[in-house]
Amino acid sequence: MRDAHWRSLYGVSYAVFDSVVSNLRPYIAASNLSLPPDYAVALVLSRLCHGYSAKTVASRSSLDPYLVSKITNMVTRLLATKLYPEVIKIPSSRRRLMETTQGFEELTSLPNICGAIDGSPIKVRKVDRNLMNSYKCKYGYDAVLLQVVADHKKMFWDVCVKAPGGSDDASHFRDSLLYNRLFSGDIVWDKVINVRSNLVRPYIVGDWCYPLLSFLMTPFSPDGAGTPAQNLFDGMLMKGRSVVVEAIGLLKARWKILQDLNVGLNHVPQTIVACCVLHNLCQLTREPEPEIYKDPDENGPPARMLEGEKQYYYFGESLRQALADDLHQRLSSR
Repeated sequence: MRDAHWRSLYGVSYAVFDSVVSNLRPYIAASNLSLPPDYAVALVLSRLCHGYSAKTVASRSSLDPYLVSKITNMVTRLLATKLYPEVIKIPSSRRRLMETTQGFEELTSLPNICGAIDGSPIKVRKVDRNLMNSYKCKYGYDAVLLQVVADHKKMFWDVCVKAPGGSDDASHFRDSLLYNRLFSGDIVWDKVINVRSNLVRPYIVGDWCYPLLSFLMTPFSPDGAGTPAQNLFDGMLMKGRSVVVEAIGLLKARWKILQDLNVGLNHVPQTIVACCVLHNLCQLTREPEPEIYKDPDENGPPARMLEGEKQYYYFGESLRQALADDLHQRLSSR
């Protein structure tokens, strides 16, 4: 009963709430804030959970709207900086990598998938008129782009909020730290398998809005125009990608402020990242999953290959075909 009540107020059970307070208490206590840490966290979680404006929260708690905004900015910044490294981690340990790839293989029959990537526009207010064109997303409203990579449990292991809503997924990905680390070889997963004489390292999967690379597999065709082996591969790949779509839907359902973000533009990235941290805590502690919030269906042209990506693209092409042929042979022989 208590947990149900806490979830209705703050989006999380009492245990998760208490854990957040315990982690942030030293930082909040060291600030000039005149409110107790648990009160500050409760105020911010209620705002994130229900999407309340600073004015609404201020009137309900008899506080000044400016103070509510200040508390929100402080708590979301702490969540996005102090808790992020603890709960949003690349699956680098061998144990977690094995668990993740096995989880995806059970879902898709494809080996060595370690994550699924997708982007989602987050609707924002208070955009400067001079910037409106770059923030207008393909659905017609002002937004920033959120990019996440999720594992088979719908937990994020990478989050990036760098691009205005007018950008496309491929450009946002190429501008991210994750792309630079994968492209430069800074991230090397120690799990190599042989598929038809091709050495396949762990890779992430995405839709056709992302570039095909040796570390990012995308579908052959967005409309089922490939061979039987290619179409089978595409269906399984998109099945694996579905976990990140569901993860984003859960994120926006749990933290309704992300359906219409009413904070200053400078504080938008940290607020989004804070909600991603809270989402992972919910998945980690197996909080009940709400009905998924659904974005409009994805559309857009396939990503173009850049000159500097040729080597990764051609290597990715041969890996993808080998994976498709191997999958088709394995499933056909059953």
